[in-house]
Amino acid sequence: MTDAVERAAALLKEHRASIDRLDAILVYTLGERFKHTQAVGKLKAEHDLPPSDPTREAQQIARLEDLAKEADLDPEFAKKFLNFIIAEVIQHHRKHQS
Repeated sequence: MTDAVERAAALLKEHRASIDRLDAILVYTLGERFKHTQAVGKLKAEHDLPPSDPTREAQQIARLEDLAKEADLDPEFAKKFLNFIIAEVIQHHRKHQS
């Protein structure tokens, strides 16, 4: 193996290790987020509030798009990601209201 190939393999290993750490952070962060949204869902159910709050959702999407731009992340991807999470949260909130 040439030196260049060995360096590339070492860099690839470092990048993959970073990706693995970041994936773990994402999973644990989502777990923590869902603990809070489940508590919100229970509160909404206890007080007969609707499971969805379109105004809050729109604010969150706009906020996330701004954060994505600051982080040099495609804002459309960030928007799709948050919409997916919001749909899951609303589904959980509806379960609490049953």
